[in-house]
Amino acid sequence: MQNTIHPTWYPEAIVTCACTNTFTTGSTQESIQVDICSKCHPFFTGEMRFVDRQGRVDKFMQKMQAAQTSKAEAQVKQSQKKAQKPTGPRKSYQELLREQQTRLKTSKAAAKVA
Repeated sequence: MQNTIHPTWYPEAIVTCACTNTFTTGSTQESIQVDICSKCHPFFTGEMRFVDRQGRVDKFMQKMQAAQTSKAEAQVKQSQKKAQKPTGPRKSYQELLREQQTRLKTSKAAAKVA
């Protein structure tokens, strides 16, 4: 084993948790800061707790709220569109063409008279 390539080993490294629990272990660092340990982890304690240092839960809740508001707005727009649709029977393509032809004939006749 070469002496110059290996990091320094600290057999009594102190580990400090966010819940102020401390214990010792072996590590290549003198002191270690952790967020969760066996004293405060939900698996060991049986209580439900969110550990969110970067605001991920808040971001998720904001996205969910925005999605719900946009969904409600879409439903309002859809109901407005339904209200604007004509309620009469639909005309076939042939009927629409006949109406257009009669309009053209009447406009041509009016143009000849004038």
